[in-house]
Amino acid sequence: MLNAQDRAIVKSTVPLLESGGEALTTYFYNMMLREYPEVRPLFNQAHQASGDQPRALANGVLMYARHIDQLEQLGDLVAKIINKHVALQILPHHYPIVGTCLIRAIEEVLGSEIATPEVLQAWTNAYNQLADILIGAERTIYDDKADAVGGWRGPREFKVAKRVDESAEITSFYFAPADGGPILSYVAGQYIGMQLFINGEETRRNYSLSAVADGTHYRISVKREPNGVASNHLHDHMPVGASIKLFTPSGEFTLTDSDKPLVLLSGGVGITPTLAMLETALATSRPVHFIHCARNGAVHAFRDRVDGLAARHPQLKHFYCYAEDDGVSPAAHKVGLLDQQQLEAWLPANRDLDAYFLGPKGFMAAMKRQLKAAGVPEHQSRYEFFGPASALN
Repeated sequence: MLNAQDRAIVKSTVPLLESGGEALTTYFYNMMLREYPEVRPLFNQAHQASGDQPRALANGVLMYARHIDQLEQLGDLVAKIINKHVALQILPHHYPIVGTCLIRAIEEVLGSEIATPEVLQAWTNAYNQLADILIGAERTIYDDKADAVGGWRGPREFKVAKRVDESAEITSFYFAPADGGPILSYVAGQYIGMQLFINGEETRRNYSLSAVADGTHYRISVKREPNGVASNHLHDHMPVGASIKLFTPSGEFTLTDSDKPLVLLSGGVGITPTLAMLETALATSRPVHFIHCARNGAVHAFRDRVDGLAARHPQLKHFYCYAEDDGVSPAAHKVGLLDQQQLEAWLPANRDLDAYFLGPKGFMAAMKRQLKAAGVPEHQSRYEFFGPASALN
């Protein structure tokens, strides 16, 4: 436990983190990835280039400092971090590297007048406290997953059992265990980590699981991104029969137990976890409104699947919105961006509902704002986003 003096010192740095936290974390990442190449596979370089990763870390550090004497106020932030770490296999020996670089960044960015020995020691103690919390929680999850039926520890070899082109941009990959043994079950909305070797370099990624668990294989559905290192590798170099190393499923973006009407909102490849959620929800009697936005019909994945589910389940209402009309694909319910008026028309009349949304950042920012304006309680509007939540405001 931190003493009162350490907590007071850490909290006193909050204004500095609010104004310069992203510069500090950018400096931290550049230093760590330069001096400790062994941790590079754990970080998505695209997120580094876009600034998403430094912003996410800056937000996490700020929240930790702000609530250093009331860690329960961090809410689900800790759970999000832990699940991401487990999916990428962050291990105890990684923490000293991060701690060393973070304290150095504080010292070198803030300078000796601000980063006094007392400040550096307080932040060292604070980081060690957080590391102990995360390591302990992650150890428990690793142990539980290894001991569960079909579970394992570390990377496990799988084979590509099947590939299916779902749209002009999205391909589904079905992975079956190479050893023929059982596999760990998972909850709709979770993702799986993978270990790839691209041009001789290790890369790790998380991808949402796009189908409900069946005990025999995992399915992910990947959009080919123009400059996506991992997505292009999967599309171009993962034929049927290819080997891949997977980590156990993880993630906290899952359906809560509820009988309230369910709204699933997705944009583009954000459909992947909501599709698994849809199939899970249809096993109950709760009403479901499934709303998907795509650029056009050619890139709209899983339309036939959702149409088929709607034909068999009267509780499901489904709506599609295309930004543009390609003149070839079946018509959408709306052409153009999903605006406030149309969203409200598609929502259940009773706004006491559970909403889950996922997609590109601009889409998510709009949905967050529109759901609130439509009267959906904020604590019942849930999303998964890489970066600080403030970026969606």
